[in-house]
Amino acid sequence: MVSGLESIQLGTVILIVVAGLAAGWVDAVVGGGGLIQLPAMLLVPGISPVQALATNKMGSIFGTTTSAVTYYRRVRPDLRTALPMAVIAMAGSYGGAVLAANLPASVFKPIIVAALVAVALFTAFRPSVGELTKLRHEGHRHYVVACLIGGVIGFYDGLIGPGTGSFLIIALVSAMGYAFLEASAKAKIVNMATNAGALLFFVPHGAVLWGLGLVLGLANMAGGYIGARTAVKQGNKFIRVVFLAVVGALIVKLGSDIWQDSFA
Repeated sequence: MVSGLESIQLGTVILIVVAGLAAGWVDAVVGGGGLIQLPAMLLVPGISPVQALATNKMGSIFGTTTSAVTYYRRVRPDLRTALPMAVIAMAGSYGGAVLAANLPASVFKPIIVAALVAVALFTAFRPSVGELTKLRHEGHRHYVVACLIGGVIGFYDGLIGPGTGSFLIIALVSAMGYAFLEASAKAKIVNMATNAGALLFFVPHGAVLWGLGLVLGLANMAGGYIGARTAVKQGNKFIRVVFLAVVGALIVKLGSDIWQDSFA
């Protein structure tokens, strides 16, 4: 088993840095950076799936924190919705991480692929969705729906991870009525909390490779800053296009995993 950077070749470290930078950018714009980062982590010789997942969370929290702060300074999302949602999502993520250590993620992948296909079709055939904020719920119901979304998607993030930001954005857009840009800003705050929730489980269990995680985190931080500024500058239409591309890649990746598992 690897324990840090000392046993990893330079080429692998460079790959991790590039993957972290790209993943940070994608995560900041629409989520789904785990599609890039987690497979790269699994290429590290001797790493276990749980170590890869835990170290991926370690790197991701740097990027999501950076993009959350950048979005907040430029978009000013309503924290009265984002913060309760983040707290519930953190608890859900911790529960998902506990299950991840004891249950194979392949059990859930077919359900997730079906949900992603539905999301892609919904977004592609409803071009007006996410252009403007038109809230669907008011008062107490608004916060209940937000917390339900946070809990469910937080659990998913702790269990599997890739695509969490994309799920958060489409839920905030379709179920709550936010525009893509404001949904992205709130999603980053919640995603930061889900990463923290998973780490609350993984760190005490010694699953995080600290040296690799810090290198990954610095790369993710740079990508997150650039991605958040790009999204704010380009606006809702740009986010929508990148979102559909990332969801399509998620469908292909998880579909391929299911195909391989069925013939393993």
